[in-house]
Amino acid sequence: QVQLVESGGGLVQPGGSLRLSCAVSGFTLEYYAIGWFRQAPGKGREGVSFISSADGSTQYADSVKGRFTISRDNAKNTVYLQMDSLKPEDTAVYYCAGRTGRTPSPQTYDYRYWGQGTQVTVSS
Repeated sequence: QVQLVESGGGLVQPGGSLRLSCAVSGFTLEYYAIGWFRQAPGKGREGVSFISSADGSTQYADSVKGRFTISRDNAKNTVYLQMDSLKPEDTAVYYCAGRTGRTPSPQTYDYRYWGQGTQVTVSS
């Protein structure tokens, strides 16, 4: 049974940091590309960051470039999203998602497996 479980969300002040984790079970992480997505209230789900299964190459949405860092630990079957310099507009439910193959995608419909999400709230 495939499962992706996000953790690490919470309430943080503007300018603060959080590290999200996505623990994967039921498949071998090294064969899957992983994406982080987020959905703010009243908005659609948007891609945030993506990491390849082949060479670990990464992609970021313009809105988070330079502030967020995605990484993976295949031995632990876990993907991380380090979020620094957080802004109120980063407030959303964050989801990790997995798709077979080496190349990540910014499109939600390209991902077969999804976690349940973790809430991130940036507020003073």
